[in-house]
Amino acid sequence: MAKKTTYTIDIKVDGLTNSIQNTISGDSFETEVLVVSMEDISGVTKANGWKFDWKTEFRLTDRTVYKLSIVGNPTIIQGLASISNFGDHFYLHLVESAPFNLGRKKLYEGVPGNLFAFACKLSWDNGNNGIVAFQSKTKLIEHYENTLGATHIGGHKMIIFPDAALKLIRQYFKT
Repeated sequence: MAKKTTYTIDIKVDGLTNSIQNTISGDSFETEVLVVSMEDISGVTKANGWKFDWKTEFRLTDRTVYKLSIVGNPTIIQGLASISNFGDHFYLHLVESAPFNLGRKKLYEGVPGNLFAFACKLSWDNGNNGIVAFQSKTKLIEHYENTLGATHIGGHKMIIFPDAALKLIRQYFKT
C-alpha cells in the first residue's frame, strides 16, 4: 500500500466561469468530471509538467482521483482532483490544473473553480450538503475566502459550507 500524503492546496482560482473558458477566443466549453483510470494517469508525470505525483495519489485507497475534461474529449485532462468521502463531509486532498492551463499563457481558465465545484456537488449528491474541507497554503487563505466563499476555521483548515457550495454548484452545473 502506498504511503498517505498530506498536502496544502496551492492553486489560484483564476475565475469562476461557465465550465472552462478558452483564454484566446473567450469561448466556453462544457466539461465533465470522470474517475481517473490507470491509462489516464500514465501520462500525468512530473516529466510532462505536472507538479504532483499523481500515480502515488491514484494508488491510495482512501480517496478517488478525478479528471476534468471537455465533453467529447475525455483523453485530454484539463485538471485533476483527489477527493475522499469522510462520511459527514468530503475532503479535497489535492487539485492541479494541467500544465498547459497554468501561468499567463494558459489555454483555459476556470479549471480550479470547476474542480472545487465538483467536490461540492459530489458532497451534495451524497447527502453532505456540499460540505468540503481542505488545507490551504497560508498565502491563499484569503483568496479562497473571496473566490470560493470558503471559511477559514484555524491553522490551514478551510471549509466550504452549504451556502457557498450551492453557489459553486450552480455556477458550474445545470441543476
